[in-house]
Amino acid sequence: MPVLQINTGGECHLDASMVNRALDNLPLDDIDLLFIENVGNLVCPGEFKLGEDRKVLILSVPEGDDKIYKYPLLFHLADAVVINKIDLLPYTQFDIEGFSKALKGFNQKARLFRVSCTTHQGIEDWTDWVLSSVQRQKRTSHKRLRRL
Repeated sequence: MPVLQINTGGECHLDASMVNRALDNLPLDDIDLLFIENVGNLVCPGEFKLGEDRKVLILSVPEGDDKIYKYPLLFHLADAVVINKIDLLPYTQFDIEGFSKALKGFNQKARLFRVSCTTHQGIEDWTDWVLSSVQRQKRTSHKRLRRL
């Protein structure tokens, strides 16, 4: 699987021009799904479009359920929110139901996935959503091409 690291040169986020330059180094004709992992804070990535079709936010249980209030923009923009490490819920104060209600208050359209990579809980739902998103995007792209 091709992987490419993009150096942000000290910036706190990727921007579209950085991603665009990096695409020249990937075999795009052979790629159906491209993940762009932005720099690991929850502030800057929300403010910059990268050319993505879907915006996914991944949050782990140990990070806390308060992130939705500290960084509302990214939660507002997300197409999906993945809460990882749910196997740790019994050992934390993460209020999963409260988080879910807060997310709906910020963003009605965002899908919420509760996953554990350790126990595999929720992984199938998450991957099904990703794969169906790819298929929807392919159909949309083909329709656009036919209109040209």
